[in-house]
Parts: sequence; structure tokens; C-alpha cells
Amino acid sequence: MPTRGGTAVVGAAEMVNASGRIPELSQLGLQAGAAIAAMKDAGIGPKDVDGIACVGNPAEVAWYLGMDPPSYVDGTSVGGCSFMLHVRHAVAAIEAGLAKTILVTHGESGKSQLGRAGFGGGRQTMNAQYEGWTGVTGPPSMFTIPVKRYMKETGTTEEHLAAVAVAQREWAGKNPNAVMKDPITVDDVLNSRMIAYPFRLLMCCLVTDGAGALIITSADRAKDFPTKPVYILGTGESVETPMVSQMKDLTRSGAFRVAGPRAMSDAGITHKDVNHLMIYDAFAHLPIYGLEDLGFVGRGEAGPFIAAGNTRPGGKLPLNTNGGGLSYTHSGMYGMYALQESVRQVRGTAAAQVPDVKVAVSHGVGGMFMASGTIVFSNERP
Repeated sequence: MPTRGGTAVVGAAEMVNASGRIPELSQLGLQAGAAIAAMKDAGIGPKDVDGIACVGNPAEVAWYLGMDPPSYVDGTSVGGCSFMLHVRHAVAAIEAGLAKTILVTHGESGKSQLGRAGFGGGRQTMNAQYEGWTGVTGPPSMFTIPVKRYMKETGTTEEHLAAVAVAQREWAGKNPNAVMKDPITVDDVLNSRMIAYPFRLLMCCLVTDGAGALIITSADRAKDFPTKPVYILGTGESVETPMVSQMKDLTRSGAFRVAGPRAMSDAGITHKDVNHLMIYDAFAHLPIYGLEDLGFVGRGEAGPFIAAGNTRPGGKLPLNTNGGGLSYTHSGMYGMYALQESVRQVRGTAAAQVPDVKVAVSHGVGGMFMASGTIVFSNERP
């Protein structure tokens, strides 16, 4: 796989606002808007891009942008971490000489529902045939299956889940574009409306519109662009099962345990080298699984680790510093926004900037632990 730091992000842009709504743009319009903004950040235009990756139909987006026929195309779709996989594949494609400049773009009309397909993929999916008929039909109920087993086996409590939301709201309070900024307490979370046990309203992700895009090229070419390069040190990806009930171990993600360690191994880093961490947080338990499955803490230790303040502003492991899917934004597939915050932190331009970030890890989930992708960024080329 890729050499450390052989590729770099040279353009990045995000379309997110504090209202959570961009009703004037369809899903395709959002994808194109983010792509144009990222190209502007990189000082290039559509004719300078020879590779494209997005969830959906890359041909539609490439034509809409006015690109010349690209030499590299990726339409990988495995849920919210798809964009981590797009970055990984772009790294491999550039190093293999398949393309020189690759656009990874995403746009989603999660709130306004303009040009957006429904959740679940239709009645023919495995989920619909083997799980949906039981009444487990959406993320809030589907994700309860593993988390209740995890809580029983590890002693993790509702208070620990609530602490995730509290810490991330504190980060969101520093971010002008966050939808939810008002401080909250553990009691506020536990007193919010029950959705599906153990998830209460403030443990569940937002529903918003949003978009983001990245421009990736070789590290050797990065000097030709106006922005400070963000080097890609390591990448990882994996999948487990499309049915959450069929996880090998409901208390661990098999995909997490492949993607995360692979990315860190490729990057040549250890946990102590990580200055900044993003873990996809559609629901409050995901950072808990991520911290453990990536090896930052031991079994059953993640809930107490977060409750003790280690991930909040001033903590020793800054986590989800944009406010996350719980308080910042969540258009349905959140991985792009985690990547954007990692890039901002490494560039030193984040709203809630962590001092002296050199290495940032961005980790995503797809589906209900169906897939995972991890990217390691740095502002230093090895």
C-alpha cells in the first residue's frame, strides 16, 4: 500500500451552516458547490482534475462540473465512511499513476430532501428481508442492538453515553457553523426525550443539509498549489456485515479493528503520536467503540475516559472538535465532515483549533458497523 506522505490534500471546502439547511440546492447542486469551492481553494478548475470519487453517480457529477472525461472514477458506497475509502483509493490511484489530481466530493440534502433517495436501499436488501420485518427499521433502533450488549458486558452506563454528547457540545460551542451550541449537562441529556433505549434525543445525530470536497494529488506536486499541503500518512478500510444482528461480536466492530490499526501501521505512528482524533458519531456510542477498537483505551474504559474530560477542550485527546454529528452537522453520511475537520486542524484553521496539531486521525463507520475507513493526516512529510 501507499508510501507514507506520498500524497497530499491540496484543496478542501465545506458547505455547512448553523441552520442546518441549504434549501436552494439539490443534492447534485450541493456536490457541485463543494467541488467548485475545493477546486478554488486549490487554485484549479474542472479541466485540471482527472479523477473523481463520490457516492452516487460520478458520471453525473463530472458532467455537471464540466470535467474532461476522467482517467479514474470511484463510486464506492458503503455508508457514511465512504469518503474515507474514496481518499484511500485516491491515494492508491495516484501512486499507481492512474490519475494526477483527484476530486473527492459529497453533497447531501438530508434536511431539505431535494434530490435525495430514501434510507435503506429498498425492500430487496438483506436488512429489509431479515431484520426490517421485526420492526428494527432505522439507525436509532438498529444501533441499539449492539450497544445494549456492550453496556451489559462492560458496565458502561447511560451517564457515560450522555458524557459523549456533553463533551461534543462543548466543542460545538466554539464553532460558529454548529447547529447546536448551547451548553448541556449529563442531566440534560438523560432528561431529553427517549427515542429507543438507551438512546435519548441528545444522544442521536442531527439531520441537516451539507456538502464537502477534497482535492488530492501527489506530495511532489503539492508545491505547485497555493495551499499548505496536508499529507496523507496512512489509510485503512474494511467491511463486516450489512446486518447489525450478524456482527461476530456485538461489543466490538470487526471493521474498526481492521481499518484503524492498518492506517496507523501504514503511517508508522503510535497512539501517543496522535494530537487530534475524529470518530464518526452518528450516535453517542460510536466514539466509545472507536476509542477501544482503535486501541486508544482498554476494554470498557472508553465511557469513563470520556466522562473524565479527556476528550473535551483542554483534554489530553481532543475528539470530534467540530462538535460532531451530535451537535455540528449530520446530513446522513457524516464521514466527509470528519475529514474536513481533520484537514482544518492540521492546517491550523479550525474554529476550535487544538494547539500544535501535527498528526490527526479521522475514523468513520458505514451503516450499522457494516464498514469502516480510517485516514491519518499530518502537516509534516516523513
